[in-house]
Amino acid sequence: MRSADPEQFNELVGQLNASIKAASDRQRQKLEYLKAYQLSFSGRFDLGIEAAKTLFENSTDIETKVQAGSLIVNSYAATRDFSEGLRYLNQMIGLVDEVGDPEIRHHAWAAAGSISNHVGQYEQGIRYADLMLADSPSARTSCFAGALRMEAFYNMGQLSGRETEVRTIIDECVGAGEPLFANYVRAYHARLMADRGDRNGAIVLLSQHLDEVEATKYPRVIGEVYATLAEAYLAAGDYEAADRFARGVMRHATAMASSAPLVTAHRVLYESALQRGNNAAALAHHINYFDANSAYLNEVKARALVYEQVLGETREKNQTIELLNRENQVLQLREEASALATRNTQLAIALLAVLLGTIAFWAWRTKRSQVKFQRLAETDALTGVSNRMDFSRRAEQALAYCSKDGEEVGLVMFDLDEFKSINDRFGHATGDWVLQEVAKVCSDICRKNDRFGRLGGEEFAFLLVGCDLPSSVALAQACRKRIAAIDTTSTGHAFAVTASFGVSGTRASGYDFLTLLSRADDALYQAKHAGRDRVRTHGLEADTTTVAAN
Repeated sequence: MRSADPEQFNELVGQLNASIKAASDRQRQKLEYLKAYQLSFSGRFDLGIEAAKTLFENSTDIETKVQAGSLIVNSYAATRDFSEGLRYLNQMIGLVDEVGDPEIRHHAWAAAGSISNHVGQYEQGIRYADLMLADSPSARTSCFAGALRMEAFYNMGQLSGRETEVRTIIDECVGAGEPLFANYVRAYHARLMADRGDRNGAIVLLSQHLDEVEATKYPRVIGEVYATLAEAYLAAGDYEAADRFARGVMRHATAMASSAPLVTAHRVLYESALQRGNNAAALAHHINYFDANSAYLNEVKARALVYEQVLGETREKNQTIELLNRENQVLQLREEASALATRNTQLAIALLAVLLGTIAFWAWRTKRSQVKFQRLAETDALTGVSNRMDFSRRAEQALAYCSKDGEEVGLVMFDLDEFKSINDRFGHATGDWVLQEVAKVCSDICRKNDRFGRLGGEEFAFLLVGCDLPSSVALAQACRKRIAAIDTTSTGHAFAVTASFGVSGTRASGYDFLTLLSRADDALYQAKHAGRDRVRTHGLEADTTTVAAN
């Protein structure tokens, strides 16, 4: 009843509480766990966590202890305190092998898989789900495990080709009376359909179950479904419906801070306003989208850093225990073999050297992992250039430095023409190839102090330090020509690749990054409407710098 029928669950807990005097110690501990669960499920996570912690520390029943630990992990994940959740996971997961009840083992693995997916460790999430599926699971457990797997596969880009498995999991969740997880998996199924171009199918699938989704009153699932519908309606050209569902996501913003659905909602509102020619609203929504996307990327980075930090703490703790164990062994050897003191001293020195070397090795590996993660967090995975967050940060730093000396800076923003058509006609693999080639040819013309990055989708930008507006336009023209010269025959298709460019400069627009970006975006919009494959400057810049494709 805990997740399938919360009202019935609350009534049953009340009945048990009324007969507490007849309960054994073990039954009292079980009831304390259910009451802690009741607090967390109702949103009072602080009270639920405290009650579960008390039970975890003091329970003499290993199964109750594992249940309390699982609840702590899930509650910390829900409140986004992933560091504490991972620390309790390390304590709880080591006890699972001592549990005889398979349902409790499955509950622990489900908590472990959920928080692993939360912090981006999707392979770990799949591993815990597979443990559940290999342990004679009930229909309810199969539903939970399947949902974890689909979440991980989607975020790893590996859900395609698993449609049959997706439908099976939905049927299992429906059969187990778990509408929450059934609709969570449906949201991923709909995304997959939309990604393949079947937007109407995605809309129909989610619309059929929209009342059921809203009845769960669970913000995360509602947000995922609303965001998917908003994207699908936007792609279908139904801007009114797209706006309605995007704003529906934002009504749950408090419960979904720094989340992907919130980023999607702001982007849909921005693109919808832009398509309808409402530039003022589009700019306002674009700023909100930029802020939401930055917050989401920072959150993703923070989660991964938390995972690395807790992993490092665990390694250090294990190494400390190992060090103490070995030191105890050395002391014991000294007591038992005092006649061989010289030999024992040499052995202790050798052991200490091994331990120090081990600690140094793990410290080096941890540092290397941190550096690697930072590089990944700042780089666009597809093209290898700076992502939006890193480009924005570096651009703001460069502008702040140049503003002190009054050094001119140019900002060039460009967007590939008819890129959606390339994806639709030749497939996303060809589209990815085009993005990689564009990034390569444009990176080659960057100077040492220039900044180049992918803002998202088919949109890129340069920040040109020390360039006045004419020089910035000249670079934009050079980049435009290089893009137009890309030979696509290696993809097995022959088609043209062009881009439209917008240019702004600090002489007319100042050194505020968002202002430069907005004015370059306006100029880009003008280039699109003037026929594409050309360079335009912002309307406030000198007309002599406006250059057409020829």
